[in-house]
Amino acid sequence: MTAAAPQHPLDPTIRPITGPDEVELFNQLPYPFNHEIADDLRTGRRRPEWLWVALHEGRTVARAGWWCRSGDEQPFLFDILDCAEGHGVTGRQLLRTALAAVVTKDAKPPQYVRLVPGDWREDPAARPGIDTLIALVEGEGARPFVERLRFQWTPGTPLATPDPRLTLRAVADREELVGLMTEVLDGTLDAHSHRDLQTMTPRRAAEEQYRDELEKYATPRDWWRVAVLPDGEPVGFVIAAKNSYHAIIAYIGVRPAHRGHGYIDALLAEGTRILAGAGVPRIRATTDLGNTPMAAAFSRAGYANFQREIHFDWS
Repeated sequence: MTAAAPQHPLDPTIRPITGPDEVELFNQLPYPFNHEIADDLRTGRRRPEWLWVALHEGRTVARAGWWCRSGDEQPFLFDILDCAEGHGVTGRQLLRTALAAVVTKDAKPPQYVRLVPGDWREDPAARPGIDTLIALVEGEGARPFVERLRFQWTPGTPLATPDPRLTLRAVADREELVGLMTEVLDGTLDAHSHRDLQTMTPRRAAEEQYRDELEKYATPRDWWRVAVLPDGEPVGFVIAAKNSYHAIIAYIGVRPAHRGHGYIDALLAEGTRILAGAGVPRIRATTDLGNTPMAAAFSRAGYANFQREIHFDWS
């Protein structure tokens, strides 16, 4: 048997963390999710074997981390990748090693998602580091998928008055909501929905989103609202909820036949009103950069575009 080559003293040590006691080691590089890591480990949304570090002289110079939804057995998102300046080669080694260990052989890696400043392309302080991370994931076969706008509403922001044309009521049941979700996929501007529709029917796409996302929210179902005309015909719906971190507008849609009449504003105002009434400290929402009508609706409702997400997919 050939003996393993001895490690050079300057070579990085690349390994997963051993457990919650090494969260501080993992968090030596800054990122907005750092304050969530310990709780994510406790609740099973992250696992030590999914949190990798590259150490140089005892200091973390690169790291990679994966996240899952509660109850998942495999990682759902690759959402942490950081590399200290001057350690790009180590970052590449780390990513390649961690991907091979975390992702099941022959499986497609989870989508990579990175939070970035809204003006990251024009920001001389942010751009070089983000470009480094993009080069790392593209070097392992990832390609740009979509860029999304992140919005936030805070208490004290004025709420729109209810639209007198509409009545807002609770969603009747799963069947009603899945039916409405199926309809609003017609003409959708959402990149993830477009991708789903390449391989499945609108009905199946709606059912899977309901099962994999909406059904998992523990917040009250009577927060889910349908807007109806005086004759009872639904024009659209809004799903207000709390995920594991924030109050959110989880889903909002207008039926194709009723678009262009300003109903989206009434739906968004209702979802915002429900969450504001629950006393939440903030409300978060996201939409694709290309979905300009939805972005405009968030802006009209007083939501501030405070950040972006860039998504990369493996083919």
